[in-house]
Amino acid sequence: MFDLRQLRYFVEVAETLSFTQAAQRLHISQPPLSQQIQSLEADLGVRLLDRNRRRVALTEPGRLFLVEAKAILARAESARTVVAEAAAGFTGQLRLAYAVSVSFHPALPETLLRFSHAAPGVSLHLGEMLTGAQYDAILSGQIDVGLLRAHPSGAANARQLNVEVIDREPLVIALPPHHRLAKRDAIRMQDLAEDSFVAPPRIHATTLTDRLALLSNKAGFRPIIRQEAQQIPSLLPLVAAGLGVALVPASLRAVHMSGVTFVPVDDPEAHLLLAVASRVDNSSPVLESFLRTVREAKAKLGLG
Repeated sequence: MFDLRQLRYFVEVAETLSFTQAAQRLHISQPPLSQQIQSLEADLGVRLLDRNRRRVALTEPGRLFLVEAKAILARAESARTVVAEAAAGFTGQLRLAYAVSVSFHPALPETLLRFSHAAPGVSLHLGEMLTGAQYDAILSGQIDVGLLRAHPSGAANARQLNVEVIDREPLVIALPPHHRLAKRDAIRMQDLAEDSFVAPPRIHATTLTDRLALLSNKAGFRPIIRQEAQQIPSLLPLVAAGLGVALVPASLRAVHMSGVTFVPVDDPEAHLLLAVASRVDNSSPVLESFLRTVREAKAKLGLG
């Protein structure tokens, strides 16, 4: 059976109609070129070229075979490209989940934009998912990678996971502009001991509600939760309505809502982790390409 090398040799001779020129373009000597063409014709059982001392010409079978040979070589090159792009992580699919509170963090759009440009052939499947559920989904193979808000629980799980910290996002207090503390440069948690809070149910935002409990406990009080909202962004209308103040990620400042202002919290532990996680044994080139993009986005945004 003929091979791709013989097809390339034949195409060169057929297009130049000269064994001498074809040999020069292929960087080989003329005798082995002639031998390969003869071997190809013997394999096909037809004469592809008429040649004598003065000229080389395509036979009718040769003319038809030239079309097919070019098509085969093009398909072979396409296959080579597909394989190379897959190996580099530029084609395939990636299943990504992210916590709702990550929606407004600049790392998410920056990463997705960079990745879509770097790997346009990758089919990206996105979905919102709680941090704990993300770890379960990564370990079970339901998703490939997650952008989440906490380290995994349990040493056994941690050994199976690769977790890279992207940011320690500051937490701020959302409060009405007329609030007594709204003009402060920063707020101490103990100054909010008598205030009512609005917060998501713990089942929907475990890391944030646990951080509120931690900061409040350090300040010597237990927060009074007057109203709950299922999603963190949904806390802002409740703040604007005067139902309470809210502890939220600083990236929520991107939501410009009348009746809400944001003030930093004066406490070194007032931050929320942002990390990217995947299975240690997931060697997918697409995943590796995505993780590189996350690191590039982190560097550009100056996160740490």
